[in-house]
Amino acid sequence: MPMPGTELRPRRSALYMPASNPRAIEKARVIAADCIILDLEDAVAPEMKEVARAQALKAVADGGFGRRELVIRTNAPESPWFDADLSAAALSGADAIMIPKVSRPETLAMIGARLAASGAPARTRVWAMIETAFAVLRVEAIAAMALVPETRLNCLVIGANDLAKETRARIVPGRAPMLPWLSMTLAAARAYQLDILDGVYNDVSDLEGFRVEAEQGRDMGFDGKTLSHPSQAEIANAVFSPTADEMKKAREIIAAFDLPENRDKGAISLNGWMVERLHAEMAARVVALDAAIRAQA
Repeated sequence: MPMPGTELRPRRSALYMPASNPRAIEKARVIAADCIILDLEDAVAPEMKEVARAQALKAVADGGFGRRELVIRTNAPESPWFDADLSAAALSGADAIMIPKVSRPETLAMIGARLAASGAPARTRVWAMIETAFAVLRVEAIAAMALVPETRLNCLVIGANDLAKETRARIVPGRAPMLPWLSMTLAAARAYQLDILDGVYNDVSDLEGFRVEAEQGRDMGFDGKTLSHPSQAEIANAVFSPTADEMKKAREIIAAFDLPENRDKGAISLNGWMVERLHAEMAARVVALDAAIRAQA
C-alpha cells in the first residue's frame, strides 16, 4: 500500500543487476521487471566497487529504462564504500536508494539527514533491507521511521540469504525456519503503510520452485519479489498481478455496495457470502492495482 498522498506503484518484480557489468545493465532496459536494482553490494567484487558506482550513475543518467523503477543498492553502512555510494546515489536521479543491513532505526535517520544535506531530489525514496538478526528484533521501530518524512522510507526488502547466514537457518522448500521473521517484517510494513518485497530464490534453474515460493509470498501479503535472474521476472509479474477471477469478484463487491439500498450498510449478502465494507476496500485496491499495472504496460 502506498504512503498517504502517493500513487500505487506496482513492484511485483525487482531484479538485482550487478552495476559492474555493462552488458547486464543494457539488458535491464528491456527486461519485463517493474524495478531494476543497480547493485553495488553483493554482486560486485571489492576491486570493482568504484567502477560499479560510476556505471550505475551513468546508467541512470543515460535512461532508457522506460516505466521501470530505478533503484541503486549501496554497500552496507559499516562498509568502507558506503559514504561514497550514498553521496553519489543521492544526486543520481534514481527513484530510490536501497540500504542493505539496516539493523537500527537510527541508521535511517542518519541517511535522511545525509540526503537532505546533499540536496537529493524530493522524489528520491529509501528502501531498507531487513537481513540481520538485530533488524528482525527491531523491525517495528525500523518501519516506524516511515512516520518521519525526512527518512523517505518507502519500502522494506527481505534479505533472506543474509538472514540465513546470521541465524544459521537452513534454506529449505517452504521456508519454515524463516516464516516467523517474514511475518513479523510484513506486519511491521503494513502497520506503517510501507510496501514490502520478498527475498530472492537462489536456484535460477528451478522456475517451478520459484513460482511456488512467489505464490507463498503473495499469499502472505508481499507486494512482489526480488529476483536474482531475468528469467524469473515474467513469473513474478503474473503471480503478483490480480487474476481474472479476482478482478471479477472485486468488481461485483464494489458494484453491490454502490447499489442505493446498500450504500449505508456495513455488511451485505452476495452470492451466498457475507461481505463486509472492509471487503469493498480490499476490492478497490485490487482494481487500483490492476489499473496501475495496465497503465505502465
